[in-house]
Amino acid sequence: MEKLFEQQVKRLQEHHFLILYWAALAEDKGLRYNITNAFDDLKFQGVTRTKQTAVAYIEALDVLNFIELKDESNRKNIYITEYGAEALAMLVSHKNFKTRKSGYLEVSR
Repeated sequence: MEKLFEQQVKRLQEHHFLILYWAALAEDKGLRYNITNAFDDLKFQGVTRTKQTAVAYIEALDVLNFIELKDESNRKNIYITEYGAEALAMLVSHKNFKTRKSGYLEVSR
């Protein structure tokens, strides 16, 4: 299973990394980070232009059990799981991608 996990992490792309990263930052700050926030941030960073694409990225992370989606107050909030945190740590340690700022998290300081 460890080999499978490593292969899954190796296949993650920058947009997956950013969603994991921003979800972890939001949790660290005690904020709720939802699908709309992720879409807005990905769009601002020029990663995607459509919400449908952002949702597909998020659903892929959910299927891998790297995030958990919870319906809260009419929003689908994104929470990083222990596997997502481990995947994020691997990506950061291998310096696969650079972090980018989240407009939502910058405003919500």
